[in-house]
Amino acid sequence: MGTVTILPETPKDPLALIGRRAAICWNADITNEEKNIKRGISCIESGHGRTMEFVDVHMIIDGYSAKVLREYYTHIGGSPTRLQASTRYINYSKGDGFVYITPDSIVKNETKLAWDAWMHTINDAIKTLIAEYNVPIEDATMLLPLAYSSKMVDKRNLRNLVDMSRQRMCNRAYWEYRELFTDICNALKEYSDEWKWIVDNLFHTKCDEVGYCTETKSCGKKPKKEN
Repeated sequence: MGTVTILPETPKDPLALIGRRAAICWNADITNEEKNIKRGISCIESGHGRTMEFVDVHMIIDGYSAKVLREYYTHIGGSPTRLQASTRYINYSKGDGFVYITPDSIVKNETKLAWDAWMHTINDAIKTLIAEYNVPIEDATMLLPLAYSSKMVDKRNLRNLVDMSRQRMCNRAYWEYRELFTDICNALKEYSDEWKWIVDNLFHTKCDEVGYCTETKSCGKKPKKEN
């Protein structure tokens, strides 16, 4: 669907970085990277979550719906920062108009033709408002549906992403959010070997972490605690 691009400001050595930061507080040697990596892993496995806040992930998230990006905003913690494509200054009346996301539930049945027709109608209406009625872009784009494809640049720390994985990798999470988080995982795994270790070992659902389902309505992957 969309694409996640990890920006170069993201450290390729997150485990070593954690180890170096912890070593400073222990008056330990920070020149040996192998020891730094082991120390970083030890901090994580010991549950010292604050050390993960030293690692920031900078990324471009592109080609996902405005709906899921607004849901992404709600996962705050550790002062994440983001900017999203402007509906004030981007002229969606040019070219083919806005790109949009089509849910699988619509693709798989006969409503796809109607869905596309409605989206084209909205596109045409935005173009008409701007070109023929001189309505400002910022007002004409009020017609944009939540399914329109948007872009954002995002910065958040590792601890926040680990917490996000607990919620958003769950089978009951919104389908597009699950796809987005999978794309984030894949992009990080390709970024460096240390990031691959982090994704493989830290990014998973709450039930995988604690061994049972904590949700009121379970998907059935793990038994409820009382069972």
